[in-house]
Amino acid sequence: MGYYYSYYTFGLPPFLFLIIALYLLFTGSGEAFNVGKFLEETNPFLWASTGIGLCIGFSVLGAGWGIFVTGASILGGGVRAPRISTKNLISVIFCEVVAIYGVIMGIVYSGKLAVVPEALMYTNENYYTGFAVFWGGLTVGICNLLCGISVGITGSTAAIADAADPNLFVKILVVEVFGSIMGLFGLIVGLLMVGSAEVFKPATQSLLSNVTASVF
Repeated sequence: MGYYYSYYTFGLPPFLFLIIALYLLFTGSGEAFNVGKFLEETNPFLWASTGIGLCIGFSVLGAGWGIFVTGASILGGGVRAPRISTKNLISVIFCEVVAIYGVIMGIVYSGKLAVVPEALMYTNENYYTGFAVFWGGLTVGICNLLCGISVGITGSTAAIADAADPNLFVKILVVEVFGSIMGLFGLIVGLLMVGSAEVFKPATQSLLSNVTASVF
């Protein structure tokens, strides 16, 4: 069962991708894999909006995952030692902070968006802003996802250990604090990535004239 699962999960998609790539290559349609053309023709607003969605989505997913793991252990350990229920809620708060990181960065990134006509959208500055917001949002989202899982598992361990020995709670809480800092690292990197990005602006008339002259 595990063999077939591994094959269909990791082996079949690359095999199908290789077959399609070889077919397009030998039928003279290899330009369909023109990555540069895809990046150039895709609207920068789409990249920025996708980055904001990934930032918030992955952050909330990490927070929810962590709260699920921690909450289950707190409820289970509270059956044996009811005293841990209130004290270990700090682990749930740490997980919730991960989602707050994502929402804050989503608000910051949304400040880079502006309504620009599509004909005036394709400038170097707008390309830079779109790609910066996309990769910044992806970076923040993945960091917060891993941070939420880390804090959730550590908080779960803290609850179980506290139920067995109250002296272990503070020691494991230190590890949990260091795990929560990873989300802060992602937030800082995300801010640095969009530090030089400008708000979407329409192309100027002089730029349009230069583009038209270069085409003709």
